[in-house]
Amino acid sequence: MQQFVVPQFIDVEDKILGPITVRQFIIILVGGGIDFVAYKLSDFTLFLLQFVIVSLISFIVAFIKINGRPIHYFLLNVFQTVKRPKRRVWQKIFSTALLKSYLNIKEIRLPPTITTKNKVRASRLAEMSLIVDTGGVYQGEKEPPNSTNELV
Repeated sequence: MQQFVVPQFIDVEDKILGPITVRQFIIILVGGGIDFVAYKLSDFTLFLLQFVIVSLISFIVAFIKINGRPIHYFLLNVFQTVKRPKRRVWQKIFSTALLKSYLNIKEIRLPPTITTKNKVRASRLAEMSLIVDTGGVYQGEKEPPNSTNELV
């Protein structure tokens, strides 16, 4: 049978310039392009304001991580959470009377539940843990089948 190499560390992004990844480089490049367009189309004081805002946003999006994930995933999750309805309502379609008429049952009764507690002695518990620890090599002491301590 042919063997294949399984890639590891698939969640680590490729680095192109030192610690900068391809995603970070493209975000910074787009921010620099927007800054260049602002420089060509605006006067100098407006350009300085736009430069600070665009550069700050592009550096935040490129380098800030929240819980080990890039911030644009966090912003996407925030947007999806805000978009969802705040209250979830279960819409009950059938009423009890309608269900009874479908089933032709006058009264629905559930069987009574019987709960019993099995009491295990401490010595029996220690013996069972020894059986588990030894992997079944130790069989334990045999008890008569009519014993009251037997588990059901």
